[in-house]
Amino acid sequence: MPANLSASNWDFPTLNQMPDEEDLVVVGADLKPETLIDSYSHGIFPMHFDTKINNKKQKVLGWWSPDPRGILPIDSIRISHSLKKSMKKFKVTFDKDFISVMNACGDDKRPKGWINSEIKKAYLDLHELGFAHSVEVWNQNDELVGGLYGVEVNGLFAGESMFHTQTDASKTAMVYLVEKLSQGGTERLFDVQWQTPHLKSMGVKEISRKQYFEKLEKALKLKPIFN
Repeated sequence: MPANLSASNWDFPTLNQMPDEEDLVVVGADLKPETLIDSYSHGIFPMHFDTKINNKKQKVLGWWSPDPRGILPIDSIRISHSLKKSMKKFKVTFDKDFISVMNACGDDKRPKGWINSEIKKAYLDLHELGFAHSVEVWNQNDELVGGLYGVEVNGLFAGESMFHTQTDASKTAMVYLVEKLSQGGTERLFDVQWQTPHLKSMGVKEISRKQYFEKLEKALKLKPIFN
């Protein structure tokens, strides 16, 4: 079970305090475990972004609450015939190699990469405390070819990133994760932050920030699935 954490030192904005039509809602703070878990409970997640300070380009820690927000309804995942066939080639595990999944998701060769060393350390700490989890997808030679990681806070699973080096490996990770989460009922909230064409093909839909907070309130009353 997740560890007990001390209270956060920061006050994250509530829904009514967030700027309209802006995904970035606050800047600063830190990446301590208690800060991160508090942020997810407020519908917010961290990601560094580039900005200019005194005419110098710098990375700044931002906190985001997209509007609209991408979610995958637990009972609405789409599994194509070809994906079903591909899934038979893989073996899937949970929390077997969290750091390798994070390293693959944060590979410098990936376009628009945002997973830096600070993020890796923060989420590894969360993993060791029982909040962050990974799904690993292995080929027949026991090579890691896909996976994803995210954070679970009660009935919320916030997907952070995924990767694949073999076709359908990341989609397979999503299918197995949804299957696991569904054991706790369909009111569980699977947050994917932003909808992409890849995620849309799996059944991800966009909802308003207000709708997201309504679902989050219900999800936070549920017990976590991972233990």
